[in-house]
Amino acid sequence: MWVKRIVWCAAFLSLSVIGFAQQPQYAFRITFSNKKGSLDLKTPSAFLSARAIARRSAASVSIDSTDLPVSPLYLDTVLAATNGILHTTSRWLNDCVILLTDSSKILGLVSKSYITSITQVAYYPTGLKRPAKAGKFDLEHKSLSAIGGKTTGSSLYYGNTYNQTTMVNGDYLHDAGFKGQGKLIAVLDAGYIAVDTHPGFDSLRQSGRLVDVHNFTLDTSYVYSYDDHGTGVLSTMAGYIPGTYVGTAPLAEYALYVTEDDLSEQPIEMDNMVAGAERADSIGADIISTSLGYDLFDDPAYNLTYPDIDGKTTVAAKAVNIATQKGILFVPTAGNEGIGDGGWFWILTPGDADSALTVGAVNINKIIAGFSGYGPNSAGRIKPDVCDLGVSADIFTASGGFGEEDGTSFATPQIAGWAACLWQAKPSATPYQLRTAIVQSADHYTDPGTQIGYGVPDFKQALQSLDVKDTPRNPADSSNWVTVGPNPFNDVINLNVYLTIPQTVNFVLIDAIGRIIFKTSRYIDSWSNPSVSLPSDNIAAGVYMLKVATPDKKRVVKLVKD
Repeated sequence: MWVKRIVWCAAFLSLSVIGFAQQPQYAFRITFSNKKGSLDLKTPSAFLSARAIARRSAASVSIDSTDLPVSPLYLDTVLAATNGILHTTSRWLNDCVILLTDSSKILGLVSKSYITSITQVAYYPTGLKRPAKAGKFDLEHKSLSAIGGKTTGSSLYYGNTYNQTTMVNGDYLHDAGFKGQGKLIAVLDAGYIAVDTHPGFDSLRQSGRLVDVHNFTLDTSYVYSYDDHGTGVLSTMAGYIPGTYVGTAPLAEYALYVTEDDLSEQPIEMDNMVAGAERADSIGADIISTSLGYDLFDDPAYNLTYPDIDGKTTVAAKAVNIATQKGILFVPTAGNEGIGDGGWFWILTPGDADSALTVGAVNINKIIAGFSGYGPNSAGRIKPDVCDLGVSADIFTASGGFGEEDGTSFATPQIAGWAACLWQAKPSATPYQLRTAIVQSADHYTDPGTQIGYGVPDFKQALQSLDVKDTPRNPADSSNWVTVGPNPFNDVINLNVYLTIPQTVNFVLIDAIGRIIFKTSRYIDSWSNPSVSLPSDNIAAGVYMLKVATPDKKRVVKLVKD
């Protein structure tokens, strides 16, 4: 007969008695056998956004039981029986994580037939509370030379990021007009100090392209503290100061999630990662980028071993594989363990995941960085998949300036941003097709290695392999001179209007029965600065037609208000 097992951390035995005076908290992951009393699959809008449903439809992905929330009946029973605090839930893995001040309360759940496993995943001697703090990186301010004209594809346009852009032929995507418009990238990291103030993120904030934020570690909507690791990570994608610094997907939309607790290293952080990935899925994210990974923990009882990183075993790897099945491209780091500190040389999880586009680090000469983690995963799959610049990569600093930093952490989001541009160019592509195109374009595709994987990709070649023909260098010359994203939209209609010369553009929004909702005009400089945002916060949900007209051409775009 199978007997339910509770997996305890060693800390429970040594600290459960002496820690009560300090109000410790114990975190337990509880897995359920079914989803009794959950929502109905026939009403997906109750648990998924219109954008998430549209992404599934575009990828021919069916909505199934893994999309349903955890049973509210079971959650209520668990919390009532333990007097616990709900930390996270996972609809994909059908579990929850709860926090208890009295760990003995968990024993009352052992007899519950709907619970299949209980595992302790964290211990906090004084409870789960963390003050805001300064970032861990202290980068030197990089002096900037005088900048001349701003021409896409030139060093004058990219400034600091010119070398890391041209190394992978990313400027070819940008020159063709693909800068991530309409794609939503979710970032899972430790904190985002100064993202709300750094001038390099002005475009992101002011255009309404920062669509969601949440801190899963502390369950708060504030993310602009704790750490500046995510600041540097985000800047490689979203940074946008033409002439000084241009990220890989400067016009994409972003969601920022804190899932890491950098004051401890415990398995619960993988549960936070799963929660972040599921929220990204629910709001309709196209790509998830994370520069976090796991191998060893504060309690050695929970350390991973090489056999554990087989691409499908850890909860983090499971989340990556499920996310991919939902139509999301998941881009995780290989990790910086290649030098073998702590006896671990391998890639980290979830970088081991079968479906992941895992990224290692090279220098500007495409030579592998010694710290980049080794593959393959323990099932023999080549990891990392590709590499990008992770030695002296240019990033934003928390002080409002610019700096250089080493690490696979900064190579990973560059690839995620380029993937967004590639996907924009080929909207019908699946995550598998994108990953394949990127991998097959890499310079070591025919001779992969344990650290370099398939090597450094060439995004011009990747674009061509997806049968995207040489697009006009100026999108204003094409029929696709007006693009909208996201669509469905919420409070702001974000457009890109590509023009050959500066001129006034007229916009008219009409509802389904022909009524004019609003008229407005905007003066647009040129195709190199095409972003336009139209407010729509007082517009009811429904279907609309947006007429866009210049003196020499017109375009009608169908819009959906979520």
